[in-house]
Amino acid sequence: MSEDRDQLETWMARQYAVSAAGMLRAVSATALVKERPSFGQTIRPVRGSVLASPETASYDPNPDYFFHWLRDSAIVVDALRTLIEEKALGPEAAGHLDDFVDFSLGLCRLNGPEFLQRGDFRARAAPEALKWLRSDEELAQVVGDRALGEVRYNADGSFDLIKWSRPQNDGPALRALTIMRFTALPVFCEPAREDRVRALIDYDLDYTLAHWREPCFDLWEEVSGHHYYTRAVQYAALTDGAVWLAKRGDATRAQKCKEAAQELLGCLADHYAAEGVYLSRVPGAAVTPLAAPPRRLDIATPLAAVHARRAEGPHSVLDPVQLNTLARIEEMFDAEYPINHGRGADCAPALGRYSGDVYYSGGAYYFSTLGAAEFYYRFAEAVAKGLAIPVSADNRAALSALLREPEQALAGDFIGEELRERLFTAMLDRGDAYMATVRKYVPQSGELSEQFSQQDGTQTSAKNLAWSYACFITACAARAAARRL
Repeated sequence: MSEDRDQLETWMARQYAVSAAGMLRAVSATALVKERPSFGQTIRPVRGSVLASPETASYDPNPDYFFHWLRDSAIVVDALRTLIEEKALGPEAAGHLDDFVDFSLGLCRLNGPEFLQRGDFRARAAPEALKWLRSDEELAQVVGDRALGEVRYNADGSFDLIKWSRPQNDGPALRALTIMRFTALPVFCEPAREDRVRALIDYDLDYTLAHWREPCFDLWEEVSGHHYYTRAVQYAALTDGAVWLAKRGDATRAQKCKEAAQELLGCLADHYAAEGVYLSRVPGAAVTPLAAPPRRLDIATPLAAVHARRAEGPHSVLDPVQLNTLARIEEMFDAEYPINHGRGADCAPALGRYSGDVYYSGGAYYFSTLGAAEFYYRFAEAVAKGLAIPVSADNRAALSALLREPEQALAGDFIGEELRERLFTAMLDRGDAYMATVRKYVPQSGELSEQFSQQDGTQTSAKNLAWSYACFITACAARAAARRL
């Protein structure tokens, strides 16, 4: 092992422990209290809630992320499962999942008309804050499964009363994937847990079945339409859900999930563009204007492959179009971000969300850069498992660059046996190059914010973002899985 890799692994081991501790601060943070005096709110998190960030900021200047986001919480709880599987936490940590399931079931049962009957929530708000509060008409529509499209909730289990981008339909699909993965843990095979777990998966699968055709806001909560990321995780949830339901004897619903997944597979093909990439969204049926310029390239696309976690085939990390999409995103941010100019050969480019992002510093995100690392580690794992690695016009140039081979050497439809070992090493090294970049922009404390500036790498936006810690954990786990084979 080279000295550089030895140093990187030493840092990764230390940062893994810091990330686990940092992430767990956001889980069941019952000792914290969040005051929103302008809205007349005092929020005390309850067990099972997962804060996007445990910081009590109020856009002063850092954002207020003291909410339980459906999407973020699913990603964090999936990382919690990883910590248990990697024995970084003991089986008693499964108690966090018990709490998460109970809390989530409560959210599924929120009812807007019942809430409105309790009194005028605006009476406690300051006059200048009234314009930011949701209307009675909007809240009255939250009945039945509409509670699952709420996006985020107060960590005490109540409605988020602030105007926001609703609905978002990736969260229920992600949560279903997370909980189904958790059911494979031996500690979670106890009958006492089964009914509640099944009820939550049923809520999420039924919601996804009912609403997957509808436009919704993207995971960046900015534009409504039909999004690659949302469709990809819905496809994964319904595919796995069909298997899960069939094993439990629910053949009718399993077939419905299977049929919807096949339709989604066709819809995902609509995102293909002639230059061999997946567009982050397709025009049409949007309820807000498309951003200008259109976001053809968005880190959400390769993140979808990481989160959906298909072993192979379309929309997995082995999908030639996915690899080419990531390669084009790398080229884009390599050119756009000053911190990437003159970077060392051992570092990959720091990645943001999309070109022209103006949120806070509009800079690099830890979950974007770490998501790319995990993408390459999972690709390396697939190579080590002996899976067929397709080669096409879409990914030939990217594979050629990674292998440092002329494109003519990749003339077949699949990677030949003579190149597999080199491809494994190349993918592992590329993931490590992203880890080296993250290491460069993480302070000595190991704390991870949401962004780091594209100008100088200083941390910006939300401090101690639980998603940032979670994706470090899952990236490390993916690396370990590849190296074990």
